Amino acid sequence: MSDHYERVKIELQQMKEVERDAAADVEQLSPASVSSVPADVSFTARRDLSRSSINGRSRSKSRSKADGYERQVNGKQLSDLTPQKSDYSQGQSRVSNEPNLHIKGTARLLKGKTATNGHVESCQRQTDGKEDVSKVAKKRRTVTVDTSKAKTSLEALKMSIRQLKWKEFPMGRRTACDIYWHGVSFHDNENIVSGQVNKFPGMIEMLRKINLSRAVRTVQELFPEEYNFYPRSWILPEESQLFSTQIRLLKDNDATLKPTFIVKPDSGSQGDGIYLIRDPADLRVISGSQIKQAVVQEYIQKPLLIDKLKFDIRLYVLVRSLEPLEIYIAKEGLSRFCTEPYQEPSQKNLSHVFMHLTNYSLNVHSGNFVHSDSCSTGSKRTFSSVLYRLASKGVDIKKVWSDIIALVIKTVIALVPELKVYYQADIPPGKPGPTCFQILGFDILLMKNLKPVLLEVNANPSMRIEHEQEVSPGVFEYVPSPVDEEVKVGVIRDTLRLMDPAQRKQHVTSNTGGGSPEEAIVVETGSDEKEGSADSLPSLCLKQVFPKYTKQFNYLRVVERIAAIFLRFLGVKGTMRLGPTSFRTFIRNCKLSNSSFSMASVDILYIDITRRWAGMLPDSREAGMCLQAFIEAFFYLAARRSKALPLREQVVLLLEVCEGALEGQSHSEKPRPHRSHTNPASSQSSAPTTFSSPALTRRRQRPLQLSAKANTEN
Repeated sequence: MSDHYERVKIELQQMKEVERDAAADVEQLSPASVSSVPADVSFTARRDLSRSSINGRSRSKSRSKADGYERQVNGKQLSDLTPQKSDYSQGQSRVSNEPNLHIKGTARLLKGKTATNGHVESCQRQTDGKEDVSKVAKKRRTVTVDTSKAKTSLEALKMSIRQLKWKEFPMGRRTACDIYWHGVSFHDNENIVSGQVNKFPGMIEMLRKINLSRAVRTVQELFPEEYNFYPRSWILPEESQLFSTQIRLLKDNDATLKPTFIVKPDSGSQGDGIYLIRDPADLRVISGSQIKQAVVQEYIQKPLLIDKLKFDIRLYVLVRSLEPLEIYIAKEGLSRFCTEPYQEPSQKNLSHVFMHLTNYSLNVHSGNFVHSDSCSTGSKRTFSSVLYRLASKGVDIKKVWSDIIALVIKTVIALVPELKVYYQADIPPGKPGPTCFQILGFDILLMKNLKPVLLEVNANPSMRIEHEQEVSPGVFEYVPSPVDEEVKVGVIRDTLRLMDPAQRKQHVTSNTGGGSPEEAIVVETGSDEKEGSADSLPSLCLKQVFPKYTKQFNYLRVVERIAAIFLRFLGVKGTMRLGPTSFRTFIRNCKLSNSSFSMASVDILYIDITRRWAGMLPDSREAGMCLQAFIEAFFYLAARRSKALPLREQVVLLLEVCEGALEGQSHSEKPRPHRSHTNPASSQSSAPTTFSSPALTRRRQRPLQLSAKANTEN
């Protein structure tokens, strides 16, 4: 009994010391607030609490009268003294019947079991009011958003900020904001060193028609079956001759086949400059000295029709981060309809843009365009209304959604490698800078057999929630669009909720379960994403699909592993090109040279591939080997080592060799070669003059396989 008495006596002395220290701290900060706020709560929290009503009682009441009463602070209940049962705020479980000792002035509790003799045993210090008040203070901290560069998305953004009760700065702010909303590019504001920006560096460049086609083509080399959702494409003008040759051979083999092709300007938007052809000779000659770059693509001749009209789907996809990769898909999208009944392409109707092109910016000028306040009628509808209509006809819409989710994940995986190169060039490791996220617009077409086909991806999808309407001849005004508002405001608002700084700190990407590669994606109808939700807001309209399905799709990230090696050997911060010395260092460190593949051959390989890609990328001002050129060189090296295997196995084996060699090196001593773009072959005149990479050869000689059969109905 005496030992227990001594132990309790010591604990009481410790309590008194803590109480005296806390009281001294309170007196130094704000003596007037001691009676109503725990001592170790921040000044801001005390100021907020002092303004709040406390169970309807006047703040002028003395400490003795206030103690023991539960206080209401912004809807959260706090107790100064808790000898009785109480409910903790923030959804914590009810306190048990075990007695609690309150350490006055510190908001600390000593909690333990009651023995039969009435003494408290196994005392354990717990937190009570302090942590609850801290959580309230954190939640009350207003998130700031700089909207000065928002441009056309401004109205939807303003509505979203009002719903979240955040603080908007429409003219910018001298001090840093939590979130910067840009309208066009990451570089809309060059002076951001912290916070979050809604654009990734390089996203605009990557989603141009040519670069998107190249990125998908690269992964198609490794995974042709998995990436068959993107139509066969040719890049103009560099592949004009290849296109003409392949189409001529195709028609020679089958005279009855009459394919149609769609030509899209590389940097075009809103349907500008798009046209259909049936023969390579119909390619329009561009006047002037500058040849305009474009993509010519196989036209899907058997689309799914509703009300005899062709339509496409605009889905909004949030890329929350690149490392780790996080992808969200909006549960609701837009269905955009043509305004002229569809007919299969013929020489007579190729120019009927209102029949063949689903672009809203084109069809809105048609006399048949229908503006509707209903989500299930008109020329622009919600995607869910289309799904419900398909479901009423017996279509498995879960399968449709599953295929669309797979398409989105695979497309983003194809884009990530080069996006990481852009990101490191603009925000090198160790350099102050913001984190990035971005909403992308995926344009998807459903074929007659319900297979989704990727048309394009937009870096800056329209976020307008109003449309232009002619109220009288020659007089136009903007009127609200209920369909756009329902979809777009939800996407922006819930993107902001996911990017809330408080949520980002708490967010842990532990949900990497997903299914095995053999399992299908599970589409949970009506499932809600609770993350970031608030009592006054609906559940998130954005569904996480990655890393949720990591196990199902992670095997596709082979090119990303190649890009990691490329980034390791760049050497100079801010550059996106590999110099010849850096390429040599890569070969040497990965032990890829031997008696049959000397360093002189390495130099020739570098020159041959780099020169060819320099001709394909005329706008580039930086010399050296770009990522796509490095990937081609990597494919060549892989094929050289394992000639009998398929390309995918060749590349994976070489990756394992390189990663094993680099892993054995010291992590603290990454290669730092001198940046040099001098001609390494100037003294190698005896070396071979050209290398023909198998990747390029396959691209040039691969037989044309149009999806005419795939277009037919299942």
